Amino acid sequence: PEDCAVFQCRGCWAVLGDSLHLCAQEERRLSILACFRVTNDVAWEDSLMIGLEGALLGCAYNALSCRSCGLIVGFILYSASSDLAYLRGFFCFFKDSILCYLLKNQIIIEASKVHFPAVTLKE
Repeated sequence: PEDCAVFQCRGCWAVLGDSLHLCAQEERRLSILACFRVTNDVAWEDSLMIGLEGALLGCAYNALSCRSCGLIVGFILYSASSDLAYLRGFFCFFKDSILCYLLKNQIIIEASKVHFPAVTLKE
């Protein structure tokens, strides 16, 4: 657990998840961390949203928000183009919306500045 981190909401620092449940990272287009489990501080909308522009164009997804402060922190893909299909059903956190508490160093750092060991679901 040298690289263990806790993912926190940027708005209120509520704990949303951790790196032990990290199963994918997407840096190029979405800049997200995908997890297969999150805490009870994460809520998701029942209604589907459709991406009208950007990297989620044409994708159907449920928005993820922080239950404590209401900040939108990510999404769960319901349907997606073939290049994003591997992310369907996972909790995808926008790196811009979360902070990482690094357990080893006991510091809080921007999620966009943290590089976790490579994990991928594409294969």
